Amino acid sequence: MSEKTHFGFEQVPPDEKTRRVRGVFESVAGKYDLMNDLMSAGLHRAWKRFAVETSGVRQGARVLDVAGGTGDLTRLFADHVGERGSVVLTDINGAMLAGGRDRLLDEGRIVPVVQCNAEMLPFPDRHFDCVCVGFGLRNVTRKEVALAEMRRVLRPGGVALVLEFSQVWGPLRAAYDWYSFNVLPRLGKVVANDEASYRYLAESIRMHPDQEALKTLMQTAGFNRIDFFNLAAGVVALHRGYAL
Repeated sequence: MSEKTHFGFEQVPPDEKTRRVRGVFESVAGKYDLMNDLMSAGLHRAWKRFAVETSGVRQGARVLDVAGGTGDLTRLFADHVGERGSVVLTDINGAMLAGGRDRLLDEGRIVPVVQCNAEMLPFPDRHFDCVCVGFGLRNVTRKEVALAEMRRVLRPGGVALVLEFSQVWGPLRAAYDWYSFNVLPRLGKVVANDEASYRYLAESIRMHPDQEALKTLMQTAGFNRIDFFNLAAGVVALHRGYAL
């Protein structure tokens, strides 16, 4: 039997998932930031600031932003590490990456930008002090491979951050499901002219490993001292692990 993976609630071959995810983000790239603000009522900005503050990175650090899209985390990390540090913005999707590059340039920020697959990072072993992925891991075809790559490029003592949608607190689940499967697709249709991509978003969140399962995946990938922080009652979780 051929290998299958999840694309939302569908079971598809890995190559098809990669192709269809690319199509989703090419479709929504132009409205991606606006939709993030609308969907989260702006909370995604606070979640990203929390991730950067929790990283513990200092001035002069080297940071890799995996699946960084339009560059929100890159911008925050760049302020954090200062002129002596460096941040590399990566994404597999050219349209998203171009949007991030252009936004950063418009703000007078010049950062390295690399289009690459999170499962095959084109960087040397033990190179970065921090590697982060924000709201991108659930779209990766082989999450365990991407996590192993993040571990590979981290120096000993370096920190990995995974900021991602997770499993919401039980009493809120019914209301959250209603919002996800009724409001989000309609919002996507009105704002981004793309209902299907935001239905996929809701489905992909449900298929993503929950807090404990993702912690186990990170342990398997070789991270140590893993902890996680639930944000907005578990709508989002920040996982943090270290390379030894």
